[in-house]
Amino acid sequence: MTEGDMEAGTALLLAAAPAGKGCLIDAASALPPLAAVAPSALTGTAAATVIELADPAAPQTVLTRIRAAAATNGPLSLYITGQLHLDHKQRLMHLALARTTPKTLRYTGLPWHWLTSELKLRRPGTTTVVVDLVADADAWQLLGVEGLAVGYGTRLYGRVQPPPRRTVAAPAYVTAWAAIWRSGARPSLAHLHEQAAARAAVEGAVFLAVDASPPAVVPGYGAGAGHGAAPGFHEPAPAPYPGPAPHTGESAPAAGAEAFRAEDHERESPVPSPVPPAPMTGTPRSGASRTVTPRTGTPQDGAPVAGARTTEAPADEQPGHEPRPYEQPPHEPPAHEPGPDDPHPAILAAARAGRYTEAASIVALWESEAIRLHGPGSTEAVHWLEVRADLARLARDPARSCAWWMAAAEARLAAGQRPEDEDVVAAVDRAHHQWEQLREPTAAGSLAPALTELRRQVPGHREGALLAVQRRAESLRGDTA
Repeated sequence: MTEGDMEAGTALLLAAAPAGKGCLIDAASALPPLAAVAPSALTGTAAATVIELADPAAPQTVLTRIRAAAATNGPLSLYITGQLHLDHKQRLMHLALARTTPKTLRYTGLPWHWLTSELKLRRPGTTTVVVDLVADADAWQLLGVEGLAVGYGTRLYGRVQPPPRRTVAAPAYVTAWAAIWRSGARPSLAHLHEQAAARAAVEGAVFLAVDASPPAVVPGYGAGAGHGAAPGFHEPAPAPYPGPAPHTGESAPAAGAEAFRAEDHERESPVPSPVPPAPMTGTPRSGASRTVTPRTGTPQDGAPVAGARTTEAPADEQPGHEPRPYEQPPHEPPAHEPGPDDPHPAILAAARAGRYTEAASIVALWESEAIRLHGPGSTEAVHWLEVRADLARLARDPARSCAWWMAAAEARLAAGQRPEDEDVVAAVDRAHHQWEQLREPTAAGSLAPALTELRRQVPGHREGALLAVQRRAESLRGDTA
């Protein structure tokens, strides 16, 4: 019997949805099946306390219950069924409650960061969050790349689906958990998730399984990492010209960062993400959301660039295409075996399978810890910005990938790196390369001013890159005139 088994556990069952036409999911119907499950199954402990919240109306009431549950010492399991909405003014995700309407969301919904702020105070590895959620159109878009973060040291399993058409969704995912438990089976959480996902598959739904917690120091970074390669790591060669390439950090890359090499992607088109990627939100020390918006010419509310997504082969893969100097693929570093705590293989596996929201959730977990330990402008935090850029590339979204690479380059410049530093040059080169893949004039044109300005600062190692941007930008202005 483990220490967790000997401690009494707590299960909080939260089911909330607006009344009337604003209801997207029959959240309350999840409670009777879960309540019929043995409390020990809900918490994984011999003794357990179960708290039910059915259609609560006041966010402060919900926060008080969550805070009380989070203050317990034993294992905590939260089962949340409901719907997510986006506050347009503050760009914050909210869980709708009984009295929530679009106009009163900020005051009657539960801000998601309230939940994560309480959970981050708990001992790592003692908290599990299981969700069955419907996201409205705006929240669904934001989840596409940001993922659903629950914080450091917290396991996350769940299903998130887009708004149903002319019907109310059923919480089939969490009720599948309850049905499996009531049958007497006690599979591991990972296997339980797989079985429930198979029973609850609906069109467009994404399933989340984040079962790893980052260690106190991100591999390859942290105390004593300093600059240059850490022992046992190969320092990646910088990409001389744009192209799909791994992260090349001033500090040594995190173990497994080379997993994002072009050869690992195999250039096969992944299953497209259900929504276009949008600017990410991390979790800073305060628990409030931190929005990083690239200078892209895209709408500041996080809407995707028009025509940003493409499922056709990039231009450098088209028959007869002659690659220009800044389109040449980079020299790849030698591979090495990833460490046991390295998240990059899991991120890559999820992305290659088309599970971009799951991949983004893992990134958000590690990014929030990097921000907590090192600050939002640190090399460690910028690394995860670059991982997001590569995720967008894998999702065949060159506009968003270009935007994130530019944001990464600007973050490095703002942190004091020089325009000729290889990390800065590589980021700008990759942004340039992704921009060249865009064939939709409006999308490419919206990114051209920021890329032109960045190219003036960081011309790269070969002449002609700035001129190439300027000529294409002028051509795009003619196409859209």
